[in-house]
Amino acid sequence: MTHNHAEMARGVRFHVSIPLLGVRFIWWLVMPTRPKMLLTEVQHQLRVKHYSIRTEQSYLSWIRRFIRFHGRRHPREMGRPEVEAFLTYLAVERGVSASTQNQALAAVLFLYSVVLEQDLPRLEDVVRARPSRNVPVVMTRDEVSAVLNELRNH
Repeated sequence: MTHNHAEMARGVRFHVSIPLLGVRFIWWLVMPTRPKMLLTEVQHQLRVKHYSIRTEQSYLSWIRRFIRFHGRRHPREMGRPEVEAFLTYLAVERGVSASTQNQALAAVLFLYSVVLEQDLPRLEDVVRARPSRNVPVVMTRDEVSAVLNELRNH
């Protein structure tokens, strides 16, 4: 029995028999009929590289936001200026923290470098979010003594 490529591309079952051994193999060949969806491919690449489920969820969310921010244009049609505009928007308009902006950057860089296999030129015109300053709360010696005295009295 001969099979042409069109039959196999549609997903055709074909049999291979080896009469001397009495063995019969049944193979089912299914070829994809359309290209993979972008976010499905991102998810696949994240899983192949053993990223955690939380990182996967976060990256997918940031990539969706990036695409929506630019009117649902495909990332292949965009480049450095669009990435810079998105990251600047996050810092200036949305007021996100530096770590949040870095997470969004990591997700978009993963999309371009791993999934689309495109190198983005150096991102130079991004307004960076200001790192948060955690100012420690310090008490004076008198305040510490007062607190300790209150604890002893109770």
